[in-house]
Amino acid sequence: MEMDAATFEQLVIDELDLLPDDMVEGLDNVVFVVEDRPEDGSLDLLGLYDGWALTERDRYGVGELPDRIIVYRESHLAACETEDELRDELHTTLVHEIAHFYGIDDDRLHELGWA
Repeated sequence: MEMDAATFEQLVIDELDLLPDDMVEGLDNVVFVVEDRPEDGSLDLLGLYDGWALTERDRYGVGELPDRIIVYRESHLAACETEDELRDELHTTLVHEIAHFYGIDDDRLHELGWA
């Protein structure tokens, strides 16, 4: 599947807007970033939470740079064949990475069906 960066970023914004308010309202000092690929150049990783989970914020200082939730455009496009499939995968990726902010690990996400 092919899609330019601006269109992809708009889909990410659209999917963020569809998430429940109580999921996104609690996000503190977090920015969402779209990048083409992970640093290693692979297409295996769809997203990444880069920061301190809420459960670890006791180590979090004043003036910290924002945590980042990174969505990888080329990885998503390689994994999806249709726009509907892409929207579903973006939704899952956003929920997954936001869950990491709240301190939910991959094992629990697997149990809940979000990994």
